[in-house]
Amino acid sequence: MSEVKISAATRTEFGKGAARRIRRESKVPGVLYGHGSDPLHVTLPGHDLLMALRTPNVLIALDIDGKTKELAIPKAVQRDPLKGFLEHVDLLLVKKGERVNVDIYVHTEGELAPGGFLLEHVLNALPVEAEATHIPESVTVSIEGLSAGDSILAKDITLPKGTTLAVEEDTVVLQVLAAQAEEAAEGEEAEGEEAAEA
Repeated sequence: MSEVKISAATRTEFGKGAARRIRRESKVPGVLYGHGSDPLHVTLPGHDLLMALRTPNVLIALDIDGKTKELAIPKAVQRDPLKGFLEHVDLLLVKKGERVNVDIYVHTEGELAPGGFLLEHVLNALPVEAEATHIPESVTVSIEGLSAGDSILAKDITLPKGTTLAVEEDTVVLQVLAAQAEEAAEGEEAEGEEAAEA
């Protein structure tokens, strides 16, 4: 798990106008909360934060006003829906040794059995509990040779040491579907179009 150091400044201006001014300076408004403390409003450097957020569940070592050092993980990130730039970030305070609930990405490797099957990601991310300073970025699952009707449950996924499931063991994460269902649906659409034309 990588730790990224970012300098932050406390902010006293709030509202849309203040947020726009902050973003014009290539910075991002954010809120730091957790451990029963009052939320702390901060300003973060936009580029540094954007680079840090490329790593899922990144651990951010914040240097606030050059006085306070805190560890945090991103909890909610708001992006501009068109341009994609960061609009706001919520950060959760964490401490070394503390356990937190996070979602980790599920990657697949291998090939499904021959026959044109479809793999459905029922969960794109797996809810787990892990130590705040050792959050895994992702888990990899083999789908080698799976065919229609096969599924991978949460309990079937090997988690890194110190990480436990935060969902029911029997939760379906991946399942394999027969492709014929999709082809039949397409055929029905085509028949419907022909009927409409007639």
